This record gives sequence, C-alpha cells and structure tokens, in this order.
Amino acid sequence: MRVVVIGAGITGAACARVLARAGYDVTVVERGAVAGGTSAMCEGNLLVSDKTPGPELDLAVDAAVRWPLVARELQDELGPGFPSIEFEPKGGLVVSTTAEGADPLRGFAASQRDVGIDAREIGADDALELEPHLNPEITAAVYYPQDAQVQPVAAVEALLASARRAGARVMTSTEVVGALRDATGRIAGVRTSRGDLHADLVVNAAGPWAGAVAGTLGVELPVLPRRGMVLVTTRMPHRVFRKVYDADYVGATQSGDADLQTSTVVESTAAGTVLIGSSRQRVGFDDRLDVEVIREIAMKSLRLFPFLEDMQVLRTYGGFRPYMPDHLPVIGEDPRLPNLYHVTGHEGAGIGLSVSSAELLLAQVMDTESPLDPAPFAIDRPTLAPHLQEVAS
Repeated sequence: MRVVVIGAGITGAACARVLARAGYDVTVVERGAVAGGTSAMCEGNLLVSDKTPGPELDLAVDAAVRWPLVARELQDELGPGFPSIEFEPKGGLVVSTTAEGADPLRGFAASQRDVGIDAREIGADDALELEPHLNPEITAAVYYPQDAQVQPVAAVEALLASARRAGARVMTSTEVVGALRDATGRIAGVRTSRGDLHADLVVNAAGPWAGAVAGTLGVELPVLPRRGMVLVTTRMPHRVFRKVYDADYVGATQSGDADLQTSTVVESTAAGTVLIGSSRQRVGFDDRLDVEVIREIAMKSLRLFPFLEDMQVLRTYGGFRPYMPDHLPVIGEDPRLPNLYHVTGHEGAGIGLSVSSAELLLAQVMDTESPLDPAPFAIDRPTLAPHLQEVAS
C-alpha cells in the first residue's frame, strides 16, 4: 500500500518509520526542510511529570517505555557515524517556589502516583543533593525518574534515515495544494507543487499547520498555533543535571488561555548550554521577537537557579506548538474523508509522544491490537465536537 505522510517533523518522521518498516510504500512530503518547523524550535522533552492522569499521560507512559528502545534501535541501525540523538534518561525535578504552590504540587504528584507514576516527594535537602545550584528556598519538590530528553533535530534526522533504509522517500520543498479522490469520494493521494502523488492512505502530520493542510484536503481541523520561546545560554560547566521546572509549568500546559503565560523550565544540553523556558501564547503565526516575553522568562528563571543572573544569553528562539482546544492530540482516521489520517495536536509534548502516536497510528492502519485505547484521540470524540462545529461555521 502507498502512503503519503505530510510533514517531516518528529511526528511525521516517527510515522514514516513505523509504516515503512511494516512494509508500506511511504513518501514523506514537506513544504520546507526536514525538521524545519516546530521540531527545531523546542527543548526535546520526554515527560510524564507535566501530565494529568488520563489519556495523554497514558500515551506518555507508553512513550517512556518506547524511547529507550527506539534510541538503541537507531544507534544499532545507523551506526556510530550517524549523529547521536542524545537520548538522556536524566529524570525531572519539579519544585514550588512559593508557600501557596507547595500543596497543589504535592496533590498533583499524589494524583499521578495513584495511576502508577513514579513521583517521589522529596525534601529540600534531597532536592539540593540532586541539584546543588538550586535555590535553597524552595517550598516543595517532586522527583520524576521517568523523565528524559533527546536532541529533537537529531532525532528527526535519525528516524527519517531509518525510514529511508526501509524504502521511504522524502520530498522537501514540496507543498500539498489539494486532494486526489477516487470515484467513491475517498482520498486517493495529494496534489503537490511538484505534481500528483497517488496513495492508498494519507497521513496529516503537519503539526501547527495541520489545520491548514486539512482545509486544503477538504475537511476542518481545529489545530491552532501556540507560540513558545526559549533562551539559550553560552556554554558552561554543567550546573543543571536534570530537567528542572516550577510547578506553574503544569498549569500552563493545561490552560486554554490565549494570553501570555510564562513558567520556569531549565535544563542543560550535551553541548554545555542551558535552555531556559518557557512561554505559551496564542498569537497566530506571528514570529516576531518579543523582548517583554524574553525578559519575563529570564527573570522567573532566577527563582530556581540564582547563578543564571551572571550567565550570558547566546540566543533566543520561538516556535509554534500544535494546540488542540481539548488538550488531546488527534490520532486516527477522519470519518469525513476516509483514508485520511491525522496525527497532530500534541502541543509541547510532540517530541515525547511521537513514537507512541506512530504506533497507535500503525495499529489502526493495520487493524491490529492497539497499544492504547484509540477512542480518546479520535477526531469524532465528544470533547472535540463543539470546536469542529465552530471551525466549520
């Protein structure tokens, strides 16, 4: 069977890899460059710590098991000459910096423990043992050993290299401009700026642009861009050893507010830089640099790591995350246009959830047992219906 995957970011790459390895004839279509959008403008988070109990956390737990396996497979398959994806199961530390934030953090961790997450409430002394440069004035701390990190662009390149080894093709600088349909009205491929591509299945994995792609193909999808900004310091000896963030981050990820929200997220990279985030704001695809957002992120980071006051910021970057109004990704076939599948809407969790989302897609395409219940991620789920109607109107 021929499959066209639209989008060469982390989600499209993961989908292309599992489909090609399962024997499908896969063509990836990307309007820009490989990893040229959201996947190049993020921190590479693989987190369970920021997700409330429910379907998204279930998907994250599945991904936490898969990522070490995928990392080893890619290393074995591509060899030492291919750049490392820098998979690092370093764990995460979530802290409260205010008296008011301590009890909500403890309660959130307790709710996760109730569904099997390893969320270890620790004292300030233990937190400082894990992170010696952390502000000692924290009021609560929870350690998550399941959290990890990858270098997102390297991961995209590696997944696509693996897909190519299984026979997939990747067409960059190629824009999808319409749908091909068969006599029954099913999608039968796509029209592109470089000609028609016939296919038995089409996968829309275009991230924040998936709504526009869906519209081009003839259906509505309420994916919105949610902008985030990250600061990058100059290189230094490692002084941050895990992903460390303020408890406010969890609330920001689950908020539907369009206005600016900032919360503190700090972590080191293998290269020795420190990534400082984060912000969330719905401003369309406006990518202009906002100094006020940068200032707010920088100031809040000092609450966690006061030593950052003396560090230089090398650069800043912003990217768009695919936001869904009910905070769940869409993974599965579109009943309005058979043979069209969507895999999008992960917002800031797309790097981590990509490999499990791809497996969920594969199970639906092949009609095999799914690793998770696909119903919560279906496009016709009840929580998404009002938003689909709003887009359609």
